[in-house]
Amino acid sequence: MIFATANRHKLREMRELLPGVELEPLPNGITLPPEQGESFAEIALEKARAAHAATGEAVIADDSGIGAVGLGGRPGIHSARYGGEGASDEENLEKLLREVAAAGEERHAYYTCALALIDEEGAEHVFEARWDGRLVEEPRGEGGFGYDPAFVSEGQRDGRTVSELSDDEKNEISHRGRAARMLAAHLEQRGAARTGR
Repeated sequence: MIFATANRHKLREMRELLPGVELEPLPNGITLPPEQGESFAEIALEKARAAHAATGEAVIADDSGIGAVGLGGRPGIHSARYGGEGASDEENLEKLLREVAAAGEERHAYYTCALALIDEEGAEHVFEARWDGRLVEEPRGEGGFGYDPAFVSEGQRDGRTVSELSDDEKNEISHRGRAARMLAAHLEQRGAARTGR
């Protein structure tokens, strides 16, 4: 099954989250369309459709991002390019923290992940999950990627940011982990239906 992403961090995470599924990266020479949808689900489906049309294979595609409550849900679907086209993770995070601080006391935020599956027959499915937490003022930790160094999961009593969690801890509670478990349950059900179990 192809995972339609150019982000190696996401590919590694998805392989950990779907241990029974052999995930291949997007073949060289296939370009995903510009993200024009209005929601994570729409954008994930656009990517999956393009990869499926180009390869004829079963495809999973992801679209995900962070929303700050104090900014009315921004950056949302623009998370990957929040600091401008070609901005690094650090530049995106710096801009978000600067704007959140300027907006006042509200530091609640949430990650959203939509996973789109197009199977061999072309049937489309979307699995979406949300992960609530808050943004700390100063980034901390070496792990994770994107906005993880400033995000503390709701209920994380010790106050560690996602970048201070182990991969297993993150995968257990993250938006992508939750969406991947929904996807895995669907694949398992489909497999059971095919074998008549």
